[in-house]
Amino acid sequence: MAKSKLVKANEKIADAVVGTYKKIENGVVGTYKKVENGFVDQFLTHEGETVEDAKARLSREQKERSEKAKAEQEQRAAQSANFGKKS
Repeated sequence: MAKSKLVKANEKIADAVVGTYKKIENGVVGTYKKVENGFVDQFLTHEGETVEDAKARLSREQKERSEKAKAEQEQRAAQSANFGKKS
């Protein structure tokens, strides 16, 4: 009987802790998104562009930069390998 009371008490505590954590997490994430959207709106949008459009454009541009950097790195590696073969 004592064990079941302890188990029930622990479950109540666990539920309370998880619930509190979720509230804090939602508050932090919500606040971050507001700050992020405000920054994008203030500094990164072009004429007539919405925040969502700007985020999509920025994401697309970042992907293009990453792909270009990866291609350049592969090209340098290939040149380095070819240089070692010629010597």
